[in-house]
Amino acid sequence: EYVARAWTVAMSGRPGPVVLALPEDMLLDVVDTVDRPRVMPAVQACDPFQLHALGEMLEAAERPLAIIGGAGWNKRAADSFGMWAERSGLAVASAFRRQDALPNTSPVWAGNLGYGPNPALVKRVRDADLLMIVGPRLGEATTDGYTLITPDHPGQRLVHVHPDPNELGQTYRTDLAICADMGSFADALHSIASRPREDSGAHDDYLAWSTPAPRDGVALDLGPCVAEMRARLPADSIICNGAGNYSGWWHRYWRYAGPGTQLAPTAGAMGYGVPAATAAALRHPGRTVVALAGDGCFLMNGQELATAVAHGVDMLVLVIDNAGYGTIRMHQEREFPGRVSGTALRNPDFAALARAYGCWAETVESTEAFAPALERAMTEPGVRLLHLKTDMKVITAGAMLST
Repeated sequence: EYVARAWTVAMSGRPGPVVLALPEDMLLDVVDTVDRPRVMPAVQACDPFQLHALGEMLEAAERPLAIIGGAGWNKRAADSFGMWAERSGLAVASAFRRQDALPNTSPVWAGNLGYGPNPALVKRVRDADLLMIVGPRLGEATTDGYTLITPDHPGQRLVHVHPDPNELGQTYRTDLAICADMGSFADALHSIASRPREDSGAHDDYLAWSTPAPRDGVALDLGPCVAEMRARLPADSIICNGAGNYSGWWHRYWRYAGPGTQLAPTAGAMGYGVPAATAAALRHPGRTVVALAGDGCFLMNGQELATAVAHGVDMLVLVIDNAGYGTIRMHQEREFPGRVSGTALRNPDFAALARAYGCWAETVESTEAFAPALERAMTEPGVRLLHLKTDMKVITAGAMLST
């Protein structure tokens, strides 16, 4: 009974893990059981009255904005929602690390919320008179600590669409709550008569923000490195990262191609990139898979290179090494300037370590050396690792540690 319930809970609403705690003697019992069929979560259809209400709210809005993300986005949902949004001229942003919910090449794509967002997008969120939240829970990262969008959001109407009824109204006051899965809701949107809107300029703002400009005095500048990756790797490459400031360069400058091309933790879990990329490469042989890891992040689960090599995985690993826990160091400097404690790392030679595991590897110490090293890496089979030595002073894609 409990196992059946656990599977249903894990697969329904907001999918996720379920823990069953059993007495040890039960784990040793031998019992007869029958294999159960695969759990198929119930699909919640959209209420036509709610769709009508949504249509009226969209018609009345002058500055609407959609924020999408959360679980349940797939190609069908992205294609259907994107088609409707483009026809309607509705600007679309993503929640934190949900940038693959819609192809970033869409003319309505406005960029992503989270850490270090585009100031133009932040202003667009603040100025919106209607926020259409489709899928995400509106957590701390997406809302900048519940300040960008406040729980009562005065002066703004908020529509929240989510497959789990327990999430609706849990933190945010909603003007319209719709319980539906992403695919069903996206398809139902096409029944709404919504007036086409003029181009708001949101995508132009995004393109300008996501185009890197070289930074003076920076030996290894990650912005142009991401641009080189965009030029040389397939658009549908799967990008996997853990937690840390290093990920911000890819969040800002990489353009994700659609569902399943961004694998990243939304709860700050370090060490996710390498094992996630290993799984992605096994699941999608023939696709280009990239693991991103800061030096501290890599030291959490870098030994999983052995697993990747053992299974014959084909993937690229980038270790961004600034000799420290950069995110924590940034907070130290902000709160207690000059008082460094426990954030400096004395790292191994990551390229040599990778070769010891059986990988191909090189060390890169300048922007100019990155593109040739990437070319060489992509001609090699199996697991390839580039050890990028960066400067702690260049703490984010938009700021120096001193500022």
